[in-house]
Amino acid sequence: MKSISKNQINEIIINKSKFITLIYPIKSKEDISNILKDIKETYKDATHYCYGYILDNIEKCDDNGEPSGTAGMPILKVLKYNNLTDILCVVVRYFGGIKLGAGGLIRAYSNSTSEILNKCEIKEIKEGYKIKIILPYDNIKQIDYILKNININKTYDKNVIYKFNIEKSKWENIEKEILKYSNLESKKPVKLV
Repeated sequence: MKSISKNQINEIIINKSKFITLIYPIKSKEDISNILKDIKETYKDATHYCYGYILDNIEKCDDNGEPSGTAGMPILKVLKYNNLTDILCVVVRYFGGIKLGAGGLIRAYSNSTSEILNKCEIKEIKEGYKIKIILPYDNIKQIDYILKNININKTYDKNVIYKFNIEKSKWENIEKEILKYSNLESKKPVKLV
């Protein structure tokens, strides 16, 4: 599966209607509600807020007042066709006075979504772990050497606490070496983009 690395925005005009497309990487349903709330506040006078999202294996779309199946489903289909996950795409429409018809709406929402994806950096999602290890100060040098290419959050207390994300295959290659010099506090599966 794939996802995007950062938010993106794009705007197109079709027969005087303005379609503002916003796309976001997401991690939870809470992200979705917060983003939708923010969009509705930012674009208060818009006619429609149509969206599609894929989060893990959950898919949902909403036509938000457009004829059934003409907005949310076309957005969702483009996301699925591109093998994306953990993603929310919202198309904000300002009606321009000319009706597009069902076919026109489907094309407009599909094109809006495809066009914004062309602007996005799409990355492969890899399985990984969120690791927390505890080590004595004497072992910092060894652990730093093993983890030299990893971004680490370090906390210094009675012992040293390292927190970092790492790809599953990389962790499997260094796990025994790390555990010689530290104690594994926690190991949680995460998706890495």
